[in-house]
Order: sequence, then C-alpha cells, then structure tokens
Amino acid sequence: MELSTRKRNIAFWVLQLLGWGFINAIAALIPQNVSIEMTIFSVIVGIFIGILSTSILRWYLKRNVHFDSFGGKEIIKIIVSILVASTIFGLLNVFFGYIYLEFGPELTETEMHMLEGYDKFMVQVLNSVFLVGAWAITYLVIKLLLKLNQNRIERLELNTTLKQAQLNTLKGQINPHFMFNSLNNIRGLMLEDVEKSREMLTKLSEIIRYSLTKNNINDIPVREELEVVDNYIDLSKIQFEDRLEFVKQVEEGTLDLRIPPMIIQLLIENAVKHGISNLKNGGRILLAIFKKDNDLIIEVRNTGKLNISQDSTKLGLKNIEQRLKLLYADKASFKLEEVSDEVVAEIKIPLT
Repeated sequence: MELSTRKRNIAFWVLQLLGWGFINAIAALIPQNVSIEMTIFSVIVGIFIGILSTSILRWYLKRNVHFDSFGGKEIIKIIVSILVASTIFGLLNVFFGYIYLEFGPELTETEMHMLEGYDKFMVQVLNSVFLVGAWAITYLVIKLLLKLNQNRIERLELNTTLKQAQLNTLKGQINPHFMFNSLNNIRGLMLEDVEKSREMLTKLSEIIRYSLTKNNINDIPVREELEVVDNYIDLSKIQFEDRLEFVKQVEEGTLDLRIPPMIIQLLIENAVKHGISNLKNGGRILLAIFKKDNDLIIEVRNTGKLNISQDSTKLGLKNIEQRLKLLYADKASFKLEEVSDEVVAEIKIPLT
C-alpha cells in the first residue's frame, strides 16, 4: 500500500512537471520577436505558478472531496476550491508580471503586448479558471478511474477471501473429534437410557444439519444460533456430566437480531475444548448477549487459562475473525483475553 502510494505521488509530480512545462513552452514559443530572457522567464514562472496553485488544489481535494459520499456538497467544494486556486494563479501572474516589468530588461513591442493587462486582477483570474478547471476535471477523472479500479480489485480479493473463508468455516464447523466423542458417548448412554440416547442422536443430527445448511448464509437470528448451542452443550454434558456448568444471560430484545451463523457455537466449542476439558474439576461457561450503545455484544466466559495448545490450528477463531471482517469490515471486532481466572471472548457487531 505504501509502495503504491509512493508510486502515485511520483507519477503525479512527473506529470505536473511535464504537463505545465509543455503548456508554458508552447505559450512562450508562439509569439515572435520575444527575447530569450523573456521566454525562459515565462516558462519557468509559468511552470512554478501552475504547479503551486494546482498542488494546493490537489491537497484540498484529497482531504475534503470523497467519492463514497459524492453529492451536492462535494460539487460545491470542487467549484469553490477551483475558484480559490484560480485566484492564487491570477495573483501570482500579477505579481511576477510586475516583477519582470519593473526589474527585467527593456521590453520589445511584442513583449509589451504580452504583458498588457498583467495588472488587471479579475482578467487574470478569469483566464486562470479555464486552465485550473481543466486541470481539476482531469485530476478528478483520473482519481475516479483509479478508485473504480481499486474497488474492482478489492471485490475480486473479497470474493476469493470469501470462498476461502466459507471453505474454512465448513471445515471448522464439522469437528470430527466432537462427532466421534458424541457418538461414543451416546453409544455408552444407550446401555443406561435408550430414550435419552435417541434424543441426543437427534440433537447431533440437528447440529450437523445446521452446520451444512447454514454455511452459505450471511446471517441468522440469535434464537436459531442458541438452539444449536443448547444442543452442543447437552451433548457435551454426556461426557463432562457435572463438570460442565452452562449459564445463559440473554438480554430481552436480542433474540431476533441477526448474526453470522456458527460464531457463538464456535466460541462455546473453543471454551469447552481449550478450557473445561483441561480442568480436573471442570468449570463454568457463561454466555452473555446484550446491546451496548449501537452494538450487539456476544461474550463467552469460561473457567481456565488462555492456553491454546501449539498444535492447534485455531481454525474456529480464525473463521470468526474472517467472517466478521468480510461482513462488517472494521465496524465489528473480536478479542480473546484472560481476565483473573477466566478466559473471555467478546464479539462486537454493529446494529446499524
């Protein structure tokens, strides 16, 4: 990015020098019977005035005109900035005309004609409006074309990343260890409670169905995600029994808000796999969902330490980060930290 910006700046200054040099060279060479001093002076001064005034104009346009929200205000800004730059252009022409007339060599008749009206400020400004206006239009058109090209590249990159993220999400959703453990636990449960075993098989099939059918959907209601979380916890409790305590604190009014599928389930799975399963006496997982300012906060706290094994792919956590970035850009956030004797995962999703 920095390299691209540097190249653009170099290209801008090269084009500035070549463009104003060409314009002023043509303007200086057309008149006949003009001294070499006058020619050199007019070319150098013309280049200086052109570059200075339009560089100030460019500085303003870059900071104040935004194509993302282009409208009437932006047009007014462009017109006003062109008039200001033309005024600077005209003032500089008057100033350097006076300098040459007062301190330069004796003028020929042609040169006197060329400098005629140099002190008429409004005439100089009106003449400058055409040049500065043409420069501004050219600059804005180039800037627009570059932005469109950048948007096209970003869309291509986004599509590529999205496909990869969807693939990773599919891989992360179907955890083979969880499936095998659940099936083994259900098989053992069949010897004790056949009816409950059937119920657990139904819950496992619901989790698998959910992970497969929701893969290509961008958002779902919170209540749907909580159903999968409940199924996951029920299946996990077959293995952990009383070692796993699960608490939900869901604020009223958040159940119908829409979130990316599987993000809560992945947080809960991470808390079980890297937290509760490593504790001899087990622990507690707290799921809190609430609104704060203009954001939806999803917080998962589990007993334990933030100590993910070295051989872990962290696929679930990467999936969460990728999907939030793809769907909300920089407006959403995800953080994982250790607070006291708990690991806290927090997702913040914009509501507007």
